[in-house]
Amino acid sequence: MSQREVFLAAQRTIAMVLAGGRGKRLHDLTRRLSKPGLAFGGKYRIIDFTMSNCVNSNIRKILVVTQYNSHSLLEHLQFGWTFLNGKFNEFIHVLPAQQSLESDAWYSGTADAVYQNLETIGAHRPENVLVLAGDHIYKMDYRRFLEDHLEKDADLTIACLEVPLADAREFGVAEADASDRIVSFVEKPQQPTPVPGRPGYAFASMGIYLFKADFLYAELARDAADPTSSHDFGKDVIPYLVPRARVYAHRFNRSHIRNMDKPPYWRDVGTVDAYWEANMDLTNVDPDLNLYDYDWPIFTHQEQLPAAKFVHSGPHRNGVAISSLVSAGCIVSGATVHRSLLFSKVRVHSHAYLHEAVVLPGADIEEHARLHRVIVDRNCRVPIGLVVGEDPEEDARRFHRTPGGVTLISQRMLDNLQEGR
Repeated sequence: MSQREVFLAAQRTIAMVLAGGRGKRLHDLTRRLSKPGLAFGGKYRIIDFTMSNCVNSNIRKILVVTQYNSHSLLEHLQFGWTFLNGKFNEFIHVLPAQQSLESDAWYSGTADAVYQNLETIGAHRPENVLVLAGDHIYKMDYRRFLEDHLEKDADLTIACLEVPLADAREFGVAEADASDRIVSFVEKPQQPTPVPGRPGYAFASMGIYLFKADFLYAELARDAADPTSSHDFGKDVIPYLVPRARVYAHRFNRSHIRNMDKPPYWRDVGTVDAYWEANMDLTNVDPDLNLYDYDWPIFTHQEQLPAAKFVHSGPHRNGVAISSLVSAGCIVSGATVHRSLLFSKVRVHSHAYLHEAVVLPGADIEEHARLHRVIVDRNCRVPIGLVVGEDPEEDARRFHRTPGGVTLISQRMLDNLQEGR
């Protein structure tokens, strides 16, 4: 298939980004915003990666489905994602959950979220519909995904990541034959089936689906009429389709955006530990995720802010940051920041020490605070002399401490601490 044919097929494809996730396992980080709207990497939101993949792949008809705690996400999309050109039929439309004459319920599953918006999708007459999760971190050229889909004349193609068998129990797992046609699909199996030719690995679904449009319309209507279905792609729709339709696996290693010799990068930052680890990886000399690849930019909205500032230089007080990312609008004043990531408008005051800290926008770290292996939530006011990361039992009593030894600090927790609760 020629590149021109793939280019034109991308223009006839519409993307549905499912961005309504609550992110319960992230605790206070998503108390007032949805997981796709959570800040990541110093200046981005998680959803920016999926959206940028669409734009860079020339798939520029994008519908974003929102539901829980969507206000901050809607603002971000409004301010940062209005640059597509409607004159060329490029757009990003936001579809909040809403009541209608046909339905008075919120989305009951991923398939239902798409089904309730079929009229909007159909109005644009796409040939293919790309269904995407808006809460994962990865860089992928969807055109290569689309090329596989078209060459195999698939009704449905599922993007799959090869993961060790022990980890595959947390995913939907596809069993495929030698041609990568899927012959079974099971959610979170106890005994995952290996990839052909790779006995230690399984095909894990990435939650990325490419459908023939007419096929999708018919199958979602069928699923919506089934009272026994939970209306979820992984639990209901895909297992039903596998023995009845042409369903194929697409190997992510064919379409991921390469970063030197590193393995394909995909992260579900759905827990506090996973979120901390993915952010901390960016402080490495050669991180697994390359944000400095100007051929595949990650677009976002960012306030117009001054450059980061480091002040005071003397024998007893220096403002320094080592092996760290420091975003615009930050001031490190007589403090030491080591292997940490500071989001925008963070203040770190004299004699404070941060090590392996992820500090979200607007946080203020007062004098003599010592923070190790922490996440500080946005707009927190960390009091003078607070020590976190040196006494696990004390950290767990005052804050949320994870199984991986990361301590999450939120303003709610700090307020309770000051009130003696």
